[in-house]
Amino acid sequence: MLGTLATEPARQRPDLLAAPVRAALDALPLDAVLVAPIDADLADTAAFCAAYEVGLEVSANCVIVAGKRGGEVRYAACVVLATTRADVNGVVRRHLDARKASFAPQAEAVALTNMEYGGITPIGLPSDWPILIDAAVAATPYVIIGSGVRHSKIAIPGPALSKLPNAQVLPDLATPA
Repeated sequence: MLGTLATEPARQRPDLLAAPVRAALDALPLDAVLVAPIDADLADTAAFCAAYEVGLEVSANCVIVAGKRGGEVRYAACVVLATTRADVNGVVRRHLDARKASFAPQAEAVALTNMEYGGITPIGLPSDWPILIDAAVAATPYVIIGSGVRHSKIAIPGPALSKLPNAQVLPDLATPA
């Protein structure tokens, strides 16, 4: 499940977490969160899974979506398994009550989250953003996800993600890749 990752409790390795992730973990009652160092050049999902023998079915991606309506932009995080894609133009767009929804531009996502691109995680996001979690992620005993930086990954029980502030589990958020 965790492949060859050398995990340890996340609170014991703050050096492996982005500042907003550290702050969120200090404020949340999430005790089963683990972290593992990785090669930053292998942070992208396919390379990471191959190098660390982690199955795509337990690797989760957190993508930032911007929904627009009448000049207003609304952001949300979508958490889906690596074997799927977020239904941005359907489920996410309707959830944000937006006329148009798309992935937030890289520079914008990095600036708004204070996390590194390729390491963005739902833990520690702006407090007013909805966190949309696919039901398959929430049902996975442990998922591997970003830590806010590219040089590590977090392992967290899928059900714990649904306890994040503003989290909502959606049964139809993801479609097969």
